[in-house]
Amino acid sequence: MIKSIGIVGAGQMGSGIAHVLAAGGYDILLTDTSNAQMQKSLKVIEGNMGRQVGRGKLEQVEMAEALGRIKTVAGLPELADTDLVIEAASEDEDVKRSILTALGPILKPEALIATNTSSISITRLAAVSGRPEKFMGMHFMNPVPVMELVELIRGIATDVPTFDAIHDIVLKIGKIPTNSEDFPAFIVNRILVPMINEAVYTLYEGVGTVEGIDSAMRLGANHRMGPLELADFIGLDTCLAIMQVLYEGLADTKYRPCPLLVKYVEAGWVGRKSGRGFYDYTGDKPVPTR
Repeated sequence: MIKSIGIVGAGQMGSGIAHVLAAGGYDILLTDTSNAQMQKSLKVIEGNMGRQVGRGKLEQVEMAEALGRIKTVAGLPELADTDLVIEAASEDEDVKRSILTALGPILKPEALIATNTSSISITRLAAVSGRPEKFMGMHFMNPVPVMELVELIRGIATDVPTFDAIHDIVLKIGKIPTNSEDFPAFIVNRILVPMINEAVYTLYEGVGTVEGIDSAMRLGANHRMGPLELADFIGLDTCLAIMQVLYEGLADTKYRPCPLLVKYVEAGWVGRKSGRGFYDYTGDKPVPTR
């Protein structure tokens, strides 16, 4: 039975995952290479839970109990006694492989490992974990406390008890699981990110402006956010990484990343988290950068 869960990575996704799992009754050990990032994560979680209390989605006492279940720890060895570890580092295969290679020998033999990758092969990541039968993908959507869906992806070796245990966790925390086969970018990003890439091509080719493209999709397709606004929210570096996985994994030119997307990432203009992407966020109101 899974009671304690380790989370590797205290960024936007790791923080959100810690939030929903702690609120669901699990004891959380959160680790990151940066102590400052871990402290920032705790503040973000507290702020987001506070907003849930304000909207009546969480009781004050439930918030206090959930925050009390989250503990930050210095490194991977501190996760040795956890029942499950969720890797939520950046969408970089080398980074993930390094973490998983180090993590496998540390954990007790029966412990499970999940990765929050949004695009990378589960089978390939499982192979370096030392326990591929106890490894699978558990892809939360961003922002985690708000979005209902969790994609569950088996690797070629993932066993049934592992899948069932992770599936039960998703249900217990009030999320809705959907199963995806282990193909590049799975379901959501296989559809979503090429749409964003096409929106960037539409901008690159001068078909429309940033505001024009986003307004067209909000008003014409009833999307809550325009594709360029959404790209900034996701992170242009993440969008590019997913497009590269699709392009390399499926060998189809329709997945070629737009040169403009590459240029923005090279410039460090990766969206909201950097203060600038397709919009500039340094003022009171986002302003298109192109």
